[in-house]
Amino acid sequence: MSLLHRLIPTLLLAGFAAGISAAPLTIRHASGTTELKERPQKVLVYDLGALDTLDALGVKVAGVPAAHMPPALKRYEGKEFPKIGSLFDPDYEAVAAAAPDLIIVGSRARAKFAELSRIAPVIDVTPDAKDYLGSTERNARLLGQLFGKEAEVERRLRQLEVSSAALKARASKAGNALIVLTTGGKISAYGPGSRFGAIHDQFGMPPADTSLKPSTHGQAVSYEYILKINPDWLFVVDRDSAIGNQGRAAAQLLDNPVVARTRAWQSKHVIYLDPAAIYLTSGGLRSEQAIVDAVARAFAN
Repeated sequence: MSLLHRLIPTLLLAGFAAGISAAPLTIRHASGTTELKERPQKVLVYDLGALDTLDALGVKVAGVPAAHMPPALKRYEGKEFPKIGSLFDPDYEAVAAAAPDLIIVGSRARAKFAELSRIAPVIDVTPDAKDYLGSTERNARLLGQLFGKEAEVERRLRQLEVSSAALKARASKAGNALIVLTTGGKISAYGPGSRFGAIHDQFGMPPADTSLKPSTHGQAVSYEYILKINPDWLFVVDRDSAIGNQGRAAAQLLDNPVVARTRAWQSKHVIYLDPAAIYLTSGGLRSEQAIVDAVARAFAN
């Protein structure tokens, strides 16, 4: 990432650091630009990745969506945190009643950006699939500067950078990989540039199937497909577990005679990724570190 790209959030928010709050300050984000007159005090958060970061930084929030929260964010299901709709559909009356200084959205609620902007300033922290790590860093720095947590953000980003580099040094030489998501008894495969593509793009593992195209919902596949591709490593995301749905667990679904014939299964290279971290709170500082640490432990065994 260029020095200019690293400095953009700092340059745009320099007024906060200097204690200047009279003039509007322009913040650049995934859906354009937003002006703030001062550091926000009352914040509503629709993106769980952003909530993960803010919680790790000790920033208080004034409202969250009614959703199945991962363990690290379970307390936000409590009544002390006003509910402002779902992850996808805001409750506009609840939002207006909260009188927020700032609303944070991500990929799930970004379609409501314009409507929410009629109530209060909105920023969009949806990661860029073509520059996932870079956009995650920029979003973290943006939030850190908005709430005066710059030093803590830089400490965590440095830790993430160092651990990611160490993981890549091992993972890039460990063989190819296939990433699958299971939900409702069905399986989808994902490749480089996808929402789970960090295995390839960040950690350097070659894709077992080079024909997979970036896609939000992946490519529907079968047990026979997994055997045909025959990956060295199989990484699994259990969506039902992430969102609290009752269903056949990924470990049960994949435990069958066909998948058992793959190199990954026979080498005990089937890795069940933390479903909450990679599906619900991806892009959050704490979650991104948890993903790196979990994959690193898999290679250490």
